[in-house]
Amino acid sequence: MAATPDQPATTTPRRKAGRHRGEGQWAVGHHTPLNGNEQFKKDDDGLHVRTRIETIYAKRGFDSIDPDDLRGRMRWWGLYTQRKPGIDGGKTAILKPEELDDRYFMLRVRIDGGRLTTAQLRVIGEVSREYARGTADITDRQNIQLHWIRIEDVPAIWEKLEAVGLSTTEACGDCPRVIIGSPVAGIADDEIVDGTPAVEEIHDRYIGDKEFSNLPRKFKTAVSGSPVQDVVHEINDIAFVGVVHPERGPGFDVWVGGGLSTNPRLAERLGAWVPLDEVPDVWAGVVGIFRDYGYRRLRNRARLKFLVADWGPAKFRQVLEDEYLKRPLIDGPAPEQPSRRWRDHIGVHRQRDGRFYVGFAPRVGRVDGSTLAKIADLAAAHGSDRLRTTVEQKMLVLDVAEDRVDSLVAGLEALDFQVRPSPFRRGTMACTGIEFCKLAIVETKARGASLIDELERRLPDFDEPLTINLNGCPNACARIQTADIGLKGQLVLDADGNQVEGYQIHLGGALGLEAGFGRKVRGLKVTSAELPDYVERVLVRFQEEREEGERFATWAARASAESLS
Repeated sequence: MAATPDQPATTTPRRKAGRHRGEGQWAVGHHTPLNGNEQFKKDDDGLHVRTRIETIYAKRGFDSIDPDDLRGRMRWWGLYTQRKPGIDGGKTAILKPEELDDRYFMLRVRIDGGRLTTAQLRVIGEVSREYARGTADITDRQNIQLHWIRIEDVPAIWEKLEAVGLSTTEACGDCPRVIIGSPVAGIADDEIVDGTPAVEEIHDRYIGDKEFSNLPRKFKTAVSGSPVQDVVHEINDIAFVGVVHPERGPGFDVWVGGGLSTNPRLAERLGAWVPLDEVPDVWAGVVGIFRDYGYRRLRNRARLKFLVADWGPAKFRQVLEDEYLKRPLIDGPAPEQPSRRWRDHIGVHRQRDGRFYVGFAPRVGRVDGSTLAKIADLAAAHGSDRLRTTVEQKMLVLDVAEDRVDSLVAGLEALDFQVRPSPFRRGTMACTGIEFCKLAIVETKARGASLIDELERRLPDFDEPLTINLNGCPNACARIQTADIGLKGQLVLDADGNQVEGYQIHLGGALGLEAGFGRKVRGLKVTSAELPDYVERVLVRFQEEREEGERFATWAARASAESLS
């Protein structure tokens, strides 16, 4: 018998009335915590843990920390325990959290919009040198992460950061994370609209506010009015993308429900145009939907992308308008295709005021405290007080006079920061990896840096835009599914049958131009030792087989399995 709208075609037995606990959605009355994370958030708001850190834990030491604070609430203040040294990747999924925990922390400094002053960067460098053994990593969400932090030092670190206007508030946890923004907001001569006021108002109104401090899971935001589309808007929970309405002028197109990890999904347009001054209200409405209707029963379904997938953009927009904004949104146009292939702002570019900004490339985002201070000093010596981080683990110096550009470039390159990098230096990113991350299976940062060196030596004439993203586990913090060559860390067998570190290969992912996820070829895995040989081989085949002007992602989508192996 054919299925009808009221009779599903499956034979799955119906749940008994009253037995189904639902998805843990507050808006439909499911307020009883259904897992440990929801319980500790109900027991005490994550924002409250700061007082205990300052008055108890910093004074009594690591052993005094309550487990729910240690592996839960402390994230609301940017603190994660880091991985205990010497634990190999084969034990990541086997050991208990307390066996993986080191007695030191990663501390994430929140940098909304990637905006930094020279004074702020200098203080981050100082904190790194004094409290973090010199460590510092620029992340692909514009933050800076430090390692080897002792709980005893956290109050002093907060004091130093907050004295220059920085914080770690809600840098991690089930709350609104850093708001990523165009690193050239307000200065680019081709900008559609400057999103900086919206980023600032969202931050000032809502970050650290208990209205949104208990969400089902993390919530990621992107705001950019650049035609380059430089904030990976397709993979954020909410994104505001610059567009020009034919009747109302510059504003933003709204996207919701993007995300990667083990269930990747591209965001969808709501079809709504929002003026700059209404962005914070629309943002709050979307976060409110996530808080109230988001799935809290299972952690692996607790991201907004699952709700958007179930509802669809039309219903999502209707609920936003009817229940949260109490007014209709204005229909608007889709954004144009990105205005150029590279979206990272590397190189020397003229600002709208006639001065210049200079974008430069560290190796896979890894820097150190002393070098951060040198960058700040170098920028200041060339008349700049402003810097920016990017979503590609890069950095910009703004406001440089034309006659000072060459000197600044020379100073940056003396620090091994390339302003005119190879495609490999420019396009390679890596997550934290097994060095510090408790979820990781393989090493990433050093492997990415050595891969850059090998490819520059082997393929010195390769000049096509290319992204190579290395991730230490399946969680895709380094966006493996959207890279030309995405490398997902896992344990593999070498030629002798030994289990060693390696990567599953994803090929042909992209954001911006023809956004989509990379192709996986059955059985295509390489050991870490084989990685340079493999990447060289596939890039040579690309050069041999590509059509005129064809991008790597387009070629990878049509190439034979043999060409990709």
